Amino acid sequence: MENIVELIRKGYVDYASYLWREITHPHWKNYFYWLLAVSLFFFLLELLRPWRKGQAKFRKDFWLDFFYMFFNFFLFSLLIYNAATEVLVNFFNKALSQVGMTNLVAIEVSSWPVWGQLLSLFVVRDFIHWWVHRLLHRNRYLWEFHKVHHSVEQMGFAAHLRFHWMETVVYRSLEYIPLAMIGFGIDDFFIVHIIALSIGHFNHANFTFSLGPFKYLFNNPAMHIWHHAYYLPEKHKYGANFGLSLSIWDYLFGTAYLPKSGRNVRLGFPGMEDFPHSFWKQAIYGFRKLKK
Repeated sequence: MENIVELIRKGYVDYASYLWREITHPHWKNYFYWLLAVSLFFFLLELLRPWRKGQAKFRKDFWLDFFYMFFNFFLFSLLIYNAATEVLVNFFNKALSQVGMTNLVAIEVSSWPVWGQLLSLFVVRDFIHWWVHRLLHRNRYLWEFHKVHHSVEQMGFAAHLRFHWMETVVYRSLEYIPLAMIGFGIDDFFIVHIIALSIGHFNHANFTFSLGPFKYLFNNPAMHIWHHAYYLPEKHKYGANFGLSLSIWDYLFGTAYLPKSGRNVRLGFPGMEDFPHSFWKQAIYGFRKLKK
């Protein structure tokens, strides 16, 4: 018990120290200022070349989404996730040692060039996230949490990180073992995270440009807007266009849907008229629905 308490204490102290260093000591691997820089870049693009010209510069729920960005990128780890992860990973590693396993590495990639490690991490992680995203739509319990992300009524870059904190738990839990089985041994995962952050902001931004044939590889606003469409045909009743960074998975597995320009398509989901609008009510919404 004392060991668990110490792990929790260490998780809080270490992450609080990390977050304070991020804010007070800017450097090129600084997540805090990269989040600000990437967000400012896409906000300026929205101001200079808006796709939906009638949409307000500070669209509906802009500041709510702005808060979600920092909560999901930093504060959730400080308040809950990092300390809990310390305990669970420690427990998991001890369980492995009990059966004679010291790690889960099945594919050793540490000898690969750095670019090969980064590319493989980006592709494998995105593929896992594509499947998890589908699960959030297909499982009725997880869908109640995922509704937070789909409650966006006017799209903008900050909507990228409007999601319930339970999604972080689901994504990180389901990606842990597959990624652990691939022996990524580099510290520069930062690059993959920033690329994924930038593509995610782009997908949700009130800005677009033609990717040409690359639209079949990379996700983009013209495609992702249909993922947020209020109405979808019966064939896609559980959703469409699930790709986070890459669109190729949707084309390969038949979940791509772009019937026409979605610039002015209605966003949301049936029944969202009764969905709460405040952060705290959205944070407990899924749990209240599970009790019913």
